[in-house]
Amino acid sequence: MLEVTNLTAIRDERVLFENLSFSLTTGDLVQIEGRNGTGKTTLMRIIAGLGDKDDGEICWNGERIESSREEFHQDLLFLGHQTGVKRELTAFENLQFYQAIHAPTTSKDDIFQALTQVGLAGREDVPVSQLSAGQQRRVALARLWLSEKTLWILDEPLTAIDKQGVKVLEALFLKHTTQGGIVLLTTHQDMFSNNPALKKIKLGG
Repeated sequence: MLEVTNLTAIRDERVLFENLSFSLTTGDLVQIEGRNGTGKTTLMRIIAGLGDKDDGEICWNGERIESSREEFHQDLLFLGHQTGVKRELTAFENLQFYQAIHAPTTSKDDIFQALTQVGLAGREDVPVSQLSAGQQRRVALARLWLSEKTLWILDEPLTAIDKQGVKVLEALFLKHTTQGGIVLLTTHQDMFSNNPALKKIKLGG
């Protein structure tokens, strides 16, 4: 479904990666790994259509993402380093806003359940501006429990997440892929120890 062909990215005259090719299909759970500076975030942003490539092609369902941007983004959930939550809204209101646009078949109970899953039960009505950085990150992650998107591109989703939280997310990622979704992520934390479900693509040799 997602095909990356001969992708090259150069930043400040430095080649981050070149001629990178891989494909993902339903049920795939893939980690992009590599040292800091090897281009992991750059790659994720390019695939999500948020960054410029120097060469290569990215296709979703056989169509180049540049020519089918709307259809691609209808199937995509991207979580980057920025949380993308509105600080003036509460945690619940942020998810309600997301739900109205991206997850119309979910309910208010689903929002409360999502916030419970990320450890924010009892903090639903607190403005995001009053939450810690880690809690703000959790509000963004709660979207995953509401998401109806096929492709999840997640850049360091485990930042500020404790071990129990990591296990909860592992279970969610596996559930999403077993239901036909695709997860592409970067992380500095160990996940899925010795679990054959996780595939890896390494940048920087």
